[in-house]
Amino acid sequence: MPIVSVVDTALSDVDADVLILPLLVGGDDVPSTVPGSPEVSEAITHLEASAGRGDLHRIPSYGLTGAKSLLLVGIGEEDLSAAGAEDLRLAFGAATRSLAGVDSAVIAVPGGTAEQRAAAFEGAALGAYAFITHKTGTGGSAPKPALRSLTLLGTDGADTAAVERAGVLSEIVALTRDLVNTPPNLLYPAEFARRAEELVADLPLTVTVLDEKQLADGGYGGIVGVGQGSTRPPRLVRIEYSPADARSSVALVGKGITFDTGGISLKPAPGMDDMTSDMTGAATVLGATVGAAKLGLDVKVTTYLALAENMPGGGAQRPGDVVTMRNGKTVEVLNTDAEGRMVMADALVDAVAEGPDLVMDVATLTGAAVVALGKRTGGVLGTQQGRDAVMEASERSGEPFWPLPFPAELRADLTGRVADLSNIGDRPGGALSAGIFLKEFVGETEWAHLDIAGPGFASSPVGYMGKGATGMSVRTVLEVLADRAAASDT
Repeated sequence: MPIVSVVDTALSDVDADVLILPLLVGGDDVPSTVPGSPEVSEAITHLEASAGRGDLHRIPSYGLTGAKSLLLVGIGEEDLSAAGAEDLRLAFGAATRSLAGVDSAVIAVPGGTAEQRAAAFEGAALGAYAFITHKTGTGGSAPKPALRSLTLLGTDGADTAAVERAGVLSEIVALTRDLVNTPPNLLYPAEFARRAEELVADLPLTVTVLDEKQLADGGYGGIVGVGQGSTRPPRLVRIEYSPADARSSVALVGKGITFDTGGISLKPAPGMDDMTSDMTGAATVLGATVGAAKLGLDVKVTTYLALAENMPGGGAQRPGDVVTMRNGKTVEVLNTDAEGRMVMADALVDAVAEGPDLVMDVATLTGAAVVALGKRTGGVLGTQQGRDAVMEASERSGEPFWPLPFPAELRADLTGRVADLSNIGDRPGGALSAGIFLKEFVGETEWAHLDIAGPGFASSPVGYMGKGATGMSVRTVLEVLADRAAASDT
């Protein structure tokens, strides 16, 4: 993540490698312009610069500023006042993604509001990310690190607060992305648990890790069953953040399948390499918990990382096996590739048992959610209040979610032939039946289930999200926690 700061100076006095400025769409026969900077607008009159959202033009500074170069980023609007927060996040995020290998950049939004400056800077901070841990540069192509430092041209306390918040957000999203981008041979359940302990060591968080023997003895049949085909056994990590002034409590559960072959119900080979990302839910809730602690939110957060590797080894569970879950319910495993709901169900039982005001689970759970909503939008299911909480938070964070229903008729398809439940229903409505399965393990608790199978991992870059791990939903989950903290303070 970049070093972030705020400075109050004139555009002409900016001293950095790059000065990033917004570019507005021109009218008929009128060139694109930079708001609040007639000098730069005049200098680019003959550039014929396109100003669609995220269009980038890096040009000399023409001596108009102390920066070595200007990076003009299209906003996609003719008037800056029409640019929404997410428009600015995506545009300025695209700008900083292009600056890998650059040392310093300054963000300026001349004529913009405090909210617009905050959004632009947040997007820029999120875009300044690169995962080059395993790139050696052998062959003459040295890996380029992310932009090192990022400064907002601002004037008041609101700008300082926005920069500080953007710093935390970029840190926890980068933490999440790093975990998801780590290859599965290097991030298996025990190693994920170790890294979680390391990441929170200096924060007011307590960590408890259950190993495979403790899981078996504790009746966590779902987690044990999914992990039994791997030589690298499962773990359940519990992380607690309990500030003294908290008057509200939220439990978070994350799916942490560190690699998903599908087990005996083996996935097709094409695209299986993307299943390194099947622990995105666990990485997400870990990141959000770290964010709550760093921001000092007055809300108790109890987080569960349900970690397993789903492999087709000699000891793997078979289609047709029956397992007993943490709450005593029995489940007939009809498809070993419907493993995420199994590990999460066990963790949800523990989460609900503590009596939180709200439970949220996050998972790359179903391909059906991708079919329904595409690659950029997440699905949210649960109780009405739980879904509303997520939708309201997602509006502010700019992360797109869409509420999905619980059709009553789908429940019958989950009744097992020889057990209480089966782990899959009919194929139509697969994302919905997966949520209905999880509902069996939350009782009457206020609850939201976030299916991020589409937006959690990207094959092409958009705005502040590059290829691979996107970190999508970390900010929404943190926003829900902040809402709970704010409500408890009133």
